Amino acid sequence: MMDVLLNHRTIRRYKDEPIDEALLNKILKAGTRASTTGNMQLYSIIVNRDEEMKKKLAPAFFNQPTFTKAPLALTFCADFNRFNKWCRQRNAEPGYDNFQSFMTAATDALLVAQNVCVAAESAGLGICFIGTVTYNADKIIDTLNLPKGVVPLVTVTLGWPDEDPGQTERLPLEAVVHHETYQDYTPEAIDRLYKEKEELPANKQLTAKNNKETLAQIFTDVRYTKENNEHFSKVFLDVLKKQGFLD
Repeated sequence: MMDVLLNHRTIRRYKDEPIDEALLNKILKAGTRASTTGNMQLYSIIVNRDEEMKKKLAPAFFNQPTFTKAPLALTFCADFNRFNKWCRQRNAEPGYDNFQSFMTAATDALLVAQNVCVAAESAGLGICFIGTVTYNADKIIDTLNLPKGVVPLVTVTLGWPDEDPGQTERLPLEAVVHHETYQDYTPEAIDRLYKEKEELPANKQLTAKNNKETLAQIFTDVRYTKENNEHFSKVFLDVLKKQGFLD
C-alpha cells in the first residue's frame, strides 16, 4: 500500500472501458473505513456515470476533459443532513448549524475521499483529484439536488489509465515536517527548499511562457489570483449560509 502512495500519478486521460460495479462498491466500502469524527460519518458520495448528467455538471467543472471524458466521477460532500434527520427522529435536537460542524463534516469527507483514491489506485485505476469544486459549489448543489446541510467539497474522476505521465514534483520532506514545534523559514531556507522545484525545465518553461520573472508569480498572478480568491470565497461563504452552516 505504501508503494501505491509513493507512486501516485494524476491521470487525466482514460480508456473507454467501464468500471465494474462490484469493484466500485469495494473501493467505496474501503473509503468508508476512513477515520471519522465520533463515528458520525458526516459525508455523502455522489456517483456520476450518466453522460447527460455529466453534461449538466460540466460547466461547473470548467468543461475540463478530465471530467467530461472520464467514465465515472465521484463528488464528496460534507453532509449533516442525514445525521440531523436521524437525531430528530430519535428525539435528539441537533445543534450543528455552525462553522465548527461544517469543518467536522468537511474533515470526514476529505478523509473518505483520500481513502477512495488510494483504494482505486491499488486496484489499478487512475484518478484525478479536482480541487475547484468549491469555486462553483452553488451550481453543483443545484444540479445534484443537494439539500440543506450538504456541501460539495471535491470531485475525483476514475478510470482505467490511457496515459503514463511522470510524477508531479514535491518539496523535500524537510520543507513540510517540523519536530516538536513549528520552525519558521529563513530566506536562505526558502531558497534551498524551492531550488529544485524552480529549476525543473518544465517549470522554467512555464515561467517563460507566461512572461513572468519567477515561478511564484505563476501562482499569484496566473493560477490563484487575489481577485479570483476573493470572488470564490464570497461564492462559498454564501453557499455555507444557504446550506445552514453560517448565520
